[in-house]
Amino acid sequence: MKHFTKLAIAAVVAGITATSTLAQELYTPNLAYRTGPFAATGIPLMNGQADYLNMLNARDGGIGGVPVNPEECETGYSTEKGVECYEKTKGRAIVTQPWSTGITLQVLPKTNVDEIPILAPGYGFSPMMEGKTFQWAYNAPAGYWDAADMILQYIEGEGSLEGKKIAFLHLDHPFGKEPLPVLEAAAEAKGFELVPIPVGLKEMQNQSAQWLQIRRERPDYVVMWGWGAMNAGAITEAVKTKFPMENFIGVWWAGHDADLKIVGADGKGYKSISWSFPNPDAPVMADIQKHIVDEGKTQSNPEEMSGVFYGRGIVISAILAEGIKVAQDHFGTAEIDAKQLRWGLENIDMTEARISELGLDGMVPPFKTSCNNHTGHSGGWMLEWDGEKFVKASDLLMANVDSYKAIAEAAAAEYAEANAPWPVNEECSE
Repeated sequence: MKHFTKLAIAAVVAGITATSTLAQELYTPNLAYRTGPFAATGIPLMNGQADYLNMLNARDGGIGGVPVNPEECETGYSTEKGVECYEKTKGRAIVTQPWSTGITLQVLPKTNVDEIPILAPGYGFSPMMEGKTFQWAYNAPAGYWDAADMILQYIEGEGSLEGKKIAFLHLDHPFGKEPLPVLEAAAEAKGFELVPIPVGLKEMQNQSAQWLQIRRERPDYVVMWGWGAMNAGAITEAVKTKFPMENFIGVWWAGHDADLKIVGADGKGYKSISWSFPNPDAPVMADIQKHIVDEGKTQSNPEEMSGVFYGRGIVISAILAEGIKVAQDHFGTAEIDAKQLRWGLENIDMTEARISELGLDGMVPPFKTSCNNHTGHSGGWMLEWDGEKFVKASDLLMANVDSYKAIAEAAAAEYAEANAPWPVNEECSE
């Protein structure tokens, strides 16, 4: 009996030790898509994200001295697989990173029950900017409605939109339809014609029908909400049909170096709005080189690491790490939980000084979140393909959030009503 008791005590102690060991990490799963039709964009993004967090582990022992576990769960960009990954990882996760707008929409109703914050930098459901309603969802530093507004601002800078025709080439998927409320409202207010042209998932690599329509419509501009294989297909068709590339503008997910390298100099003039920019001279890149690349711990390569998407992956993980650090400092503990991270993500203040302190010089504009501002609205730069690489073609553009604030509030209220009972943060006013 005594022997059994000792064994039992030993088992309990071992269990406590194992549990403590598991707790000694920050589990930040990433619903990755290194496979499937969107892998070309997913791979550099995931590599940048992983390299940054692994660099923090190697250089600093993690965040606040606690290692980060950025485990990936492969979705192939499938909504069904994404939900499976969410369910598989939510038990220990302090955050979920869904990636697909479709997955985000499926996970969003679960957040109030599971109390795990969604971090969807630059994507997802645009009304998530209304933090009072969407307490657990964040799409900082900028959202799709910001992107739509900034693109229109840039076009307007070249002349009035009155009487213009803009073709909206978009993936026929929740992601591709996201900016329509803002674009439709702007078309009515500014007097331009908006021509939506959807691209089905099976048409991404063969868009001859869409570009035949574009030739018939003869738009002044083509604005593209493209992703993965769709981007390369569209850019190739634009060159083939001799559409003026300087009048072809994509969202930030349609500004991937590899897609433009397919057409090279023929793509010169193509543009993409972006809230991130690759800076090979930023101190963070030297740290990643020293602690990750030189140690053989990266899945990337020098060409990819110089591109927009790898750099954006770094910025995305830096935003997550900053939210963790803010929460650690506020709650006085390094081993934060999901509820504490929620507070951290809505109290980020990425000033120029903080961006420089993190070694991200020139890679992301300043932004600040609050309990009701879960997007940050950082603004962005218009990038232009010079035939070999993307370069900045504008000063920092800032979205006119007031122009669609009412649309966001109405959409958030509609969502809450459709998903009632939906808890709202009544204490949130800013």
